[in-house]
Amino acid sequence: MQSGDENHVRYVISEEMSGERVDKLMSSLSDSMSRSYIQKLIKSGSVLINDKPVKASTVVNEGDVVDMTIPASVLPDIEPENIPLDIIYEDDDVVIINKPKGMVVHPAPGHYSGTMVNALMYHLGDNLSGINGVMRPGIVHRIDMDTTGSVIVCKNDKAHNSIAAQLKEHSINRVYHAICHGIVKEDEGTISTNIGRSTSDRKKMAVVPENQGKNAITHYKVLKRFEEDKMTYIECHLETGRTHQIRVHMAHLGHPLLGDTVYGPERKTKFKLQGQCLHAKILGFKHPTTGEYIETDAPLPDYFNHLLEILK
Repeated sequence: MQSGDENHVRYVISEEMSGERVDKLMSSLSDSMSRSYIQKLIKSGSVLINDKPVKASTVVNEGDVVDMTIPASVLPDIEPENIPLDIIYEDDDVVIINKPKGMVVHPAPGHYSGTMVNALMYHLGDNLSGINGVMRPGIVHRIDMDTTGSVIVCKNDKAHNSIAAQLKEHSINRVYHAICHGIVKEDEGTISTNIGRSTSDRKKMAVVPENQGKNAITHYKVLKRFEEDKMTYIECHLETGRTHQIRVHMAHLGHPLLGDTVYGPERKTKFKLQGQCLHAKILGFKHPTTGEYIETDAPLPDYFNHLLEILK
């Protein structure tokens, strides 16, 4: 087990924050800590207001000083696990995985086993790049847990640096297929906005003003319209790669993805989906060693093909 340094943060309560419960406020200000975890910190005496211990239900007032001590983070030993992987391309430098729905790419709080990294460590051993540390060996980019499709994994640091540079300059060809709510009228179009952390929910992303967040560009094309079910099958080409980009952009356009319980209109659908209907289909990149353009095409998963068959 490896331990990090103890972390201390201090907040001076502004007028906008005043009147909030301290547990709710602290969780909204944190990108990584849940409200239940904040409540445990409060119970242990690790959260003080004006140097005094508080309860989770304590309401903060303007001018209050909140001190929060976060215990030294403990990184668990990540164990190799014999989990089948759908490998659609492999050579000495990279591996392209067709990730299934429900699989987390790399370990994180609440997901320390059953991840793609656990499977990669079993199948590839030490043949993974180390640039992103022990929690993310070989991982240069990721897709959401309930998004399926292509993820590129690097076997060495040279390949990692090459792919990371291509991602940074937006030269990797990334094409996604999705089914969204409503009938998209235009046959094709481009969504260009800034995307940043939502001010109302810190765990969500949102379209934000031009002086905030980062520029995000999505090109979309209609593949098929299902008039009776009021849904559209689309293809999206990412010019940039921001967190939840397609999900946020399509919701902003008024066409959230089918099954998306975060940015969509419903908690459940009649199709009993597990998360958003989104698949990373095509991945094209310049090979780190040969310079040759490599392009892979991950087949649509069974649930996606079934949806296309039953939609009218």
